[in-house]
Amino acid sequence: MTPEEVFSLAGTAAMAGWVVLILGPRRFAWLNAIPLWIIPAGLSAVYAALIFSRFSGMGGGFDSLASVATLFQDDWALLAGWVHFLAFDLFVGAVMAARMDRAAVGRLVQAPILGATFMLGPLGFLIAALTELGLRLHALTAKGNLVKGPSHGVA
Repeated sequence: MTPEEVFSLAGTAAMAGWVVLILGPRRFAWLNAIPLWIIPAGLSAVYAALIFSRFSGMGGGFDSLASVATLFQDDWALLAGWVHFLAFDLFVGAVMAARMDRAAVGRLVQAPILGATFMLGPLGFLIAALTELGLRLHALTAKGNLVKGPSHGVA
């Protein structure tokens, strides 16, 4: 297979995972396993195959930005990096979706957050984490469970 063919297959697999994650019902554990474990594991296996079969002849490295740039001039290394992103972003998206479900974040709110995770990785993670934190803090303050600071009033 060419790097372009592997790129296309990996992208299609990741997209299928995101569709299941964003549009699929989460009440079925087996369905949740697709974007959480099955597709990321498959993509991780592709990544491992790319790294183990090609890494020694790629050139470059990870010790400087210039070395990374040299590494990614090789199409196979660039592909490995892309598959790495696809696998991790989908896994993180699935974990964040489950966490947002537990924090009672509605699916309509989750959809753009998961879209941001798909397109912008860490930014989507940050938005999801802040959304969950905000809802959890709101729930705590609404129940009066937040510990109040010391009173400075006169008794």
